[in-house]
Amino acid sequence: MKRLRGLAIATLVVNVFVILLGAVVRATGSGAGCGRSWPSCKGTLVPELEGATAIEFTHRATSGIALLFVAVLVWMVFRRSERGDQVRVGAVASGVSIVIEALLGAVIVLAEWVANDASVARAVSVPIHLVSTFVLLAGLVLTLFWINGGGRLRLSGHGRRGKMWLAIAFGMLLIGATGGVTALADTLFPKDAFALSGILDTATGEHFLTRLRVLHPVVAAIIGLLAASWTGRNVWDAKGGAGRAARIVVAVVAIEFVLGASNVVLLTPLWLTLIHLALADVLWIAWVWMGAELFQEPGSSAGPPAHSAAVAA
Repeated sequence: MKRLRGLAIATLVVNVFVILLGAVVRATGSGAGCGRSWPSCKGTLVPELEGATAIEFTHRATSGIALLFVAVLVWMVFRRSERGDQVRVGAVASGVSIVIEALLGAVIVLAEWVANDASVARAVSVPIHLVSTFVLLAGLVLTLFWINGGGRLRLSGHGRRGKMWLAIAFGMLLIGATGGVTALADTLFPKDAFALSGILDTATGEHFLTRLRVLHPVVAAIIGLLAASWTGRNVWDAKGGAGRAARIVVAVVAIEFVLGASNVVLLTPLWLTLIHLALADVLWIAWVWMGAELFQEPGSSAGPPAHSAAVAA
């Protein structure tokens, strides 16, 4: 069972890495590096690797590796679990999510919503693509949770507690969506003056993307404070995985406030943007894990057979 657990962790890490590479593609304007061709790159399996082509091809190649990891994970979960085990639900959700991710990527490339395109269609596709990656990560986290011996989940019966956790989860997806739009605006219309002028300026005639910049910091501040406050009051002292995840949530929210403000002041350097995004992924992973720990049915097990014996050993 250690091998399956290790594969699940590796799959999660690989997919986070792919998300970060996607941010590099966007920030460097390399989305058109392979031309209007998919899944090939400039009509070939391995193009000449230089400049934007090298960046886009690297992202596509690692995305393919991530897809392979998920496929193997799904296969192994079905081999080592029985019909009705909830771990199969997580595996299937992960498999479906990564296929949707690949199809979204294909549509974006074939429609040429890349590089310097500032259309409404691209502004819509970017947050959809980012939210779909969060759904994929949630599926992988739950698969790992059940491989690790977690119980079946049930939100009903937890009253306001369950509703608040779910509402904040949707809020975090909204943070990701608005963050994607802001990142796109920063790439296409970089701020050339100090900090807040680039966010708060809503002068008539500016491109609509620049006027949407203000949404992300506002949404992130509201949802972040709510998440940290609710977690601190309700889960901070919990034992086991829930308590550990709660402390990660509160710590990452605090760090993200600092990083977000620094990103604005420093005019969104790529290295800081990547750290900001990586920690956003960590926050989401911790939130999903914390919810799984909180809302699992006592005494139930949704993992593969004989897992409890493996843990005891």
